[in-house]
Amino acid sequence: QVSLVESGGGLVQPGGSLRLSCEASGRILSSSGVGWFRQPPGKQREFVAAIRWGSGTTNYAASVKGRFTISREKAKNTVYLQMTSLKPEDTAVYYCAVDNYYTPGYSEEPYDYWGQGTQVTVSS
Repeated sequence: QVSLVESGGGLVQPGGSLRLSCEASGRILSSSGVGWFRQPPGKQREFVAAIRWGSGTTNYAASVKGRFTISREKAKNTVYLQMTSLKPEDTAVYYCAVDNYYTPGYSEEPYDYWGQGTQVTVSS
């Protein structure tokens, strides 16, 4: 069993930066992937980025590639999402999730555990 807690959301101006954190309690397997998803207002949840816990291999949605960076700190059981050059369309509730037997992809279906989410609002 894995519990996830996101933090770091808030209000930021367009062009600004934020770093989200996802702290996990419980063991994350080397085969696991930790992903970030987001749900904009009135829209479906969508994939943002993911990282394989063991190797650190990353995967990004086209809409954030080059602006967002996912990383992990094994000693702290934490995954980060560094977001730069933020746009109003990045406004969403951001969730982290764990897939115990990760293969790169964009669907939320394989993910086994989810956090409660953190709000990110990009507005002037």
